Amino acid sequence: MRFIQDNTRIPVLGHADGVCHLYVDQEVDVAQALRVALDSKTQYPAACNAIETLLVHSAAAPAFLAAALPAFAAAGVELRGDGPAQALGVPAAASDDDWSTEYSDLILAVKVVESVEEALAHIARHGSRHTDAICTTNPATAELFLRGVDSAGVYLNCSTRFADGFRYGFGAEVGISTQTLPPRGPVGLEGLVTYRYLLRGAGHIAADYASGASSFTHRELPL
Repeated sequence: MRFIQDNTRIPVLGHADGVCHLYVDQEVDVAQALRVALDSKTQYPAACNAIETLLVHSAAAPAFLAAALPAFAAAGVELRGDGPAQALGVPAAASDDDWSTEYSDLILAVKVVESVEEALAHIARHGSRHTDAICTTNPATAELFLRGVDSAGVYLNCSTRFADGFRYGFGAEVGISTQTLPPRGPVGLEGLVTYRYLLRGAGHIAADYASGASSFTHRELPL
């Protein structure tokens, strides 16, 4: 699928990678963020909406990782970190390939960042535009992240595991699209349906409506 997406000249509804991120901001409820992080990685690690990289702001990293390291170890998660993350106790070193790898397993890359902007840049470079999340108590930072990440799903203070057609209310999920053309994100049956329009008239012409001789009857749809 990745070869097709990279080489086709026609639009495709494709999903090749699920490299999902969770960013833990400097202003954060540590207990809540840990709950979200554990669920996002361990609830079903083989799923494409499980996180593969954890980004942690340097100001929150000491407190968050102090709580997260034993919790992830108890859940059987292998952590691989950059230099600052290793200095705070992450046991193994992450390679350059780790930042773009979909493990589909109990493995998690951990990177310490200095700002939400650095987190956004990392996601833009390494993400797959599937689902990415932020844990923060700052509404302005949350909005910056929600608007700044070009992914099908961008979440605030909740698990990436919610990226699912059934959980969205689409019935059975038939696929998920990481492309920007619609449908985008989890796809139910309706997302794969195209439309034809059959009009039956009695000599109706557009000029009557343009001149005001006739008028359309429309009703507002609920938002």
